Amino acid sequence: MRYIDVFNGDADGICALHQLRLTNPVESILITGVKRDISLLKQVRAESGDQITVLDISLDKNRNELLKLLDTGSKIDYFDHHFSGEIPLHPNLTTTINTSSDTCTSLLVNQHLKEEFPLWAAVGTYGDNLHGSARLVVQSLHLKESQLTSLCDLGTLLNYNSYGAKVTELIFSPSELYLKVTPYKNPFDFINSEPAFKQLQEGYYQDFAKASALKPELEEGQIALFMLPDKAWARRVSGVFGNQLARNYPNRAHALLTEQEGDTYLVSIRAPLNHKEGADTLCCLFPTGGGRKAAAGINQLPQTDLDHFIEQFRATFTFN
Repeated sequence: MRYIDVFNGDADGICALHQLRLTNPVESILITGVKRDISLLKQVRAESGDQITVLDISLDKNRNELLKLLDTGSKIDYFDHHFSGEIPLHPNLTTTINTSSDTCTSLLVNQHLKEEFPLWAAVGTYGDNLHGSARLVVQSLHLKESQLTSLCDLGTLLNYNSYGAKVTELIFSPSELYLKVTPYKNPFDFINSEPAFKQLQEGYYQDFAKASALKPELEEGQIALFMLPDKAWARRVSGVFGNQLARNYPNRAHALLTEQEGDTYLVSIRAPLNHKEGADTLCCLFPTGGGRKAAAGINQLPQTDLDHFIEQFRATFTFN
């Protein structure tokens, strides 16, 4: 029997898998990619009896491949918080799926493991910009404010590393970063001892300084839209920049449109933190869109559809 771990390359995916493998350390085949690369099950070449763990990618976006893998006789454990659609019933499929806007895959794994590694669950949750949920999961540990800040910083940096059009635009490939995390049972040891932490920090500060100089192209009422250039730094920072904007303006929805080849935009949406609904609904109106209620995206928005997108953006996030 082989173990195959399929996981989103962001903070939530990495921290979810890390918790599972701290509990059950096995040699496994790793399949991951940049944050937007979620059709990961098509990369799996499974055999009967393989044990496949899937973390933090939409079941609905991987439905056909999932059914094919189940037909091979593989056993699949599926943890996720994105839109799933109808969940298949199969004796070889076990699902832990919750699409609540206040949860993430790291929290679902934490619950599954009976809160064995809440510090790493908090790191993944901070990475998904769920600061309130992250604080709750470590509430019983009575951490200092400085410790909570450190966990938040780590989650932000792990998440920052996942954004890019291709793996070569990242500071580390997600699989490489996951392997750098694996020796550390305690995230504070990673922060204090792992050189990769400083490398991520340096890249983040440089990229975020450029993003912070941007002014919104559209700012009205309950929405703001930013345009980012077709640059690797812009793709790397777009997600964490959107998260920061959401925290700074919790009653406002944000759209970040990054120019890319083919006369299209890469779109990141953040719903208002005080009304975490609608991001997935908006993005699913477009062919390459998807995500979750609080945060979603569109992989390729034609520039010719920009006016239509703005109309839908405005309509989705105009609340009475």
